[in-house]
Amino acid sequence: MRQIEEVKKREKLLAMIIRSNYTYEGVDFITPNQYSQQVAYMHHPAGKVIDAHIHNLVHRNVVLTQEVLFIKKGKMRIDFYDEYEDYLESRNLYAGDTILLVSGGHGFKVLEEVEMIEVKQGPYAGESDKKKFVGVAEDAIKYIQG
Repeated sequence: MRQIEEVKKREKLLAMIIRSNYTYEGVDFITPNQYSQQVAYMHHPAGKVIDAHIHNLVHRNVVLTQEVLFIKKGKMRIDFYDEYEDYLESRNLYAGDTILLVSGGHGFKVLEEVEMIEVKQGPYAGESDKKKFVGVAEDAIKYIQG
């Protein structure tokens, strides 16, 4: 299994899965600069000092919610859809995996009890933050391995 998997429809990136076995020495910004949600992997040796800092006020225009899920425990299936609600494929996420949902739609089925952390731009707008639709039937699931 690859350490970073990309889920695409044609050339459009829907998601990036960073598997639990991914490693990189130093700092690796996995996302391109134009994404509204930035994901970096960091691996530093003991004793490394990261300078104290504060973040400047920078106005950003966010028009599409991108979310990051950190799977702490368990196993779940994620079903991927394009922006037209057409089903593409499914993959499993496991404890230790991280996923950045970039575009399109998605749905989940918990296969083993899951604990996860979700990070996305706020504030959360409740039900107006998303459009729900009927997902793929169980007998139509297509698993793709990265």
